[in-house]
Amino acid sequence: MAKPLLEMSAARVFFDGIFTSPRIAHPEGVAIHRDGSIWCGTETGDLLRLAADGGSVERMGGTEGFLLGIAFDSAGNCFACDLRHSAIFRWDAATAGMQRFASAGIRVPNYPIVDETRGWLYVSDSLGEDNRSGIFRYDLKTGEGGLWCSETMAFANGMAMAPGGDGLYVVESHAACLSYVPIRADGTAGPRQLVVDGASNVPDGVALAPDGSLFISCYEPSRIYRWRKDSGLEVLIEDPAATTLAHPTNIAFKGDKLYTANLGRWHITEIDLTAIS
Repeated sequence: MAKPLLEMSAARVFFDGIFTSPRIAHPEGVAIHRDGSIWCGTETGDLLRLAADGGSVERMGGTEGFLLGIAFDSAGNCFACDLRHSAIFRWDAATAGMQRFASAGIRVPNYPIVDETRGWLYVSDSLGEDNRSGIFRYDLKTGEGGLWCSETMAFANGMAMAPGGDGLYVVESHAACLSYVPIRADGTAGPRQLVVDGASNVPDGVALAPDGSLFISCYEPSRIYRWRKDSGLEVLIEDPAATTLAHPTNIAFKGDKLYTANLGRWHITEIDLTAIS
């Protein structure tokens, strides 16, 4: 395999939450708030806010479950997938309360995508044993909805909205690939298309960079890929010791920095991307 584009020196522990109160207990989801703060969810169901400078941590709400992917809408409300409750919760920016938002039909809600243009929340379902892994869709106002993309996927995981909002990129962890599901003009799901193959070993999250390239985080090994149409799949960075990058799951961009949740430890990692073109 080719040498990674970045050395591990480009990555640092942004916030170490092993002994803080609240504790950053094996974070899976990470998202950037409009005020620059970094939010994450934990295995104990806590929704946490890290100050933009990494100087503090605050508990914003919780479910007493296990939070997976999280995502903001333009008003600052946060949607959070909960593994224990098989439901999506919504943290309300106006009231600072956290309530169950949607659960119809979904078994393992993994990652949410907010589509305010159409008024929907898309959520990947990672249940693969009985071929029900797919994508659900819920009304952003009422939480009502159900299965949207019924094509069988090999453990649908992290997702990203395509440029222009005309489709969803979906990580399929058990197939080590990235697929694309078009959103048709009538709102229905188009046929699934394979975009990236060979993202071994266990891809988990995906984020769209400002230049249109895709960054794919791997739970195992502790690696992040970059994919471009012209250059294909490249290893961005990898941590053989799985310490600074410790089984990264979801990822999020903030300027020229990439933030990763680390399900294997108790911290959020920051990666400086300025050295790559």
